[in-house]
Amino acid sequence: MLPKHARVVIIGGGVIGCSVAYHLTKLGWQDVVLLERKQLTSGTTWHAAGLIGQLRATANMTRLANYSQELYGGLEAETGIATGFRRVGSITVALTDERREELFRSAGMARAFGVEIEEISPAEVKNRYHHLNIDGVTAGVFLPKDGQGDPANITRALAKGARMRGAVVAEQTKVTAINRSGRRVTSVDWQSGEDKGQISCDMVVNCAGMWGHQVGRMAGVNVPLHACEHFYIVSEPISGLTQMPVLRVPDECAYYKEDAGKIMLGAFEPNAKPWGMAGISEDFEFDQLPEDFDHFEPILEMAVNRMPMLADAGIHTFFNGPESFTPDDAYHLGLAPEMDNVWVAAGFNSIGIQSAGGAGMALSQWMDGGEKPFDLGDVDISRMQPFQGNKTYLFERSKETLGLLYADHFPYRQKATARGIRRTPFHRHLLDQGAVMGELAGWERANWFATPGQAPAYAYSWQRQNFFANVGAELAAVRGNLGMYDMSSFGKIRVEGRDACAFLNHICGAQMDVAVGRIVYTQFLNAKAGIEADVTVTRLSETAYLVVTPAATRQADQIWMQRHLGDFNAVITDVTAGEGVLAVMGPNSRALLQKVSPNDFSNDHNPFGTAQEIEIGMALARVHRVSYVGELGWEIYVSADMCGHVFEVLHAAGQDMGLKLCGMHMMDAARMEKGFRHFGHDITCEDHVLEAGLGFAVKTDKPAFIGRDAVLRKRDAGLARRLVQFKLTDPAPLLYHNEPVLRDGQVVGHLSSGGYGHHLGAAVGMGYLPCAGESVDDLLASRYEIDVMGVKVIAQAQMRPFYDPSGARVRM
Repeated sequence: MLPKHARVVIIGGGVIGCSVAYHLTKLGWQDVVLLERKQLTSGTTWHAAGLIGQLRATANMTRLANYSQELYGGLEAETGIATGFRRVGSITVALTDERREELFRSAGMARAFGVEIEEISPAEVKNRYHHLNIDGVTAGVFLPKDGQGDPANITRALAKGARMRGAVVAEQTKVTAINRSGRRVTSVDWQSGEDKGQISCDMVVNCAGMWGHQVGRMAGVNVPLHACEHFYIVSEPISGLTQMPVLRVPDECAYYKEDAGKIMLGAFEPNAKPWGMAGISEDFEFDQLPEDFDHFEPILEMAVNRMPMLADAGIHTFFNGPESFTPDDAYHLGLAPEMDNVWVAAGFNSIGIQSAGGAGMALSQWMDGGEKPFDLGDVDISRMQPFQGNKTYLFERSKETLGLLYADHFPYRQKATARGIRRTPFHRHLLDQGAVMGELAGWERANWFATPGQAPAYAYSWQRQNFFANVGAELAAVRGNLGMYDMSSFGKIRVEGRDACAFLNHICGAQMDVAVGRIVYTQFLNAKAGIEADVTVTRLSETAYLVVTPAATRQADQIWMQRHLGDFNAVITDVTAGEGVLAVMGPNSRALLQKVSPNDFSNDHNPFGTAQEIEIGMALARVHRVSYVGELGWEIYVSADMCGHVFEVLHAAGQDMGLKLCGMHMMDAARMEKGFRHFGHDITCEDHVLEAGLGFAVKTDKPAFIGRDAVLRKRDAGLARRLVQFKLTDPAPLLYHNEPVLRDGQVVGHLSSGGYGHHLGAAVGMGYLPCAGESVDDLLASRYEIDVMGVKVIAQAQMRPFYDPSGARVRM
């Protein structure tokens, strides 16, 4: 019999559901109940390839993948169930120079993350994988500690481990309803055969895999994912075939795994086939989808050439099974934004086996402690926008996301599907002027502007891309004259009410009790003084403030505010779409505004860090004198209905002044030169605000605020690391992020962000360096190098910005 109450009900008995149950019980949780509609593994887990790699795109995702390996290696001793985990190694080969650069850059990143990796030549690839035809192979990388395992047995071992510590794991038990009161789930209804019942619960975890979207709707939360068909074949036994490393040939969309003397060939084709648009059958259990040999045939033809022994081996199994994919190819983990006790772990994009151990560990620690154990921004479900649950959107985007796993991961690569959904009021005006759009959180944003005769489209590369000179010219205009760009996508959240000031003082590190019209740069801190949000706050009136956030984190930042509102009398409202924002920046920005407005933009009337209401053309607006590019300038906030007029007025007035329209790539290059932090890269929830160099934005002499005690403790104890800025001495190499940083020849960290400083004439970056017990002078006295694709490039290191270190230009 199932219990009447549980501390947590986990929905879904695939590898991730069992991992969450295992890790919660390992933390001592009692009353853990897992409900599986059919049998454990019967959705997607049972047909997973079981590839278990170490290296992921960021340090913390790599950390979780490594944890999975260590966990699976020890489960058999704990539970008696063999997981089949073996460290067989893996090889990834490149067939183009561009892919070679991607692999070699990833090798540098791996070393920065502590992952053992080796760059190898085509001959060395052949030596390690002698069955491979190396025609066209340009290079490879070898990870000796990558592995493979048995997905079904890994899941059963996790389930057994959970049961051994008291969890209830109930198969053939379907969740039929999730009951709610306000922002909390109160109970779960279940059915098993003819039996029915209800479990009251403190929390629910949605681990329902490709049913995750549907289960999310039952719980009142948005879980954007869509199932796609995933194909692989298994050969007949091949005589003499012994254990081989896992092989990936991403340029041919293929991976190969030896298993019991057979070869598995799997595909991540560029144009995938979404599945389950009309829902998933009630009877779905260990099911396969219809064969589509025509769809798979191009992959097979390339594979027979690449692996000649496949030409003589018969096909034992042609398999087609569904797997779920998210809009950005990162899985969903964490507390759902819409509810206060509904957690999600779903949408693992064909990497569920290698991710499940670490994801289950991280989520269980988050649930147990109430805060993320470390930065999980890559996968935190609060990154998803409400519209991304739209079924048509998911259908269109999923066609692309499966193939992107093996596509070239070029810098600045933009999604091609499901575009044009969120448009700023200036969208058409910018397109008419040659804007090349990128997409972030669904927003179409001008990233750069094509010149007359230049194709307004990306031509991707790891070298200087086709927009490199365009961005340089845009930055030159901002640094030397006048530029204008669209910032409408940045989040705008109004906080209003009699307690608005007190509430913001509670969640912000800076002093919020300022004069009306003042703009304050600040952070939301957690209890450890890690940075949960990086925002500006403008006091609009005695009882109203405007919080401006990065576009990608608007929802997460608003949820943070709402969850800490408590008994404060205030209302929090997203007004992002209500106002367009044009940034006018550069030494001649004041002159431009004076041409189109009768208002006073002098330092006496509108100094840096203040806002004022103005007339502009025949419209009304509000200008904020702040800058993310390090120049004199204003952000102009205009109600959406007047945006077209204001753009036309400014653009026309700027023609005889050399006004240049600019994009987001320029803004990023400018902020890098100024050493301005980027949330999600340079500052995250696990980066202490003092170690991030943002102590100036924290006022500990005001009443208690979240993180204050941790700030004081760090001031007393001293910094363990510092965020340092770097500039390469060679102008040729390019930096993106995650490149290793070497101090006196030893790897001591990696770049949190990187880009090209066009005004400085060299690539620049930022990264944290350990510095316990050292002075700044001692830290900077060393020799620093950045590893760029295996080449160590000397870098200048300093704490102050490389451009305008005194900050005089914004106050001109």
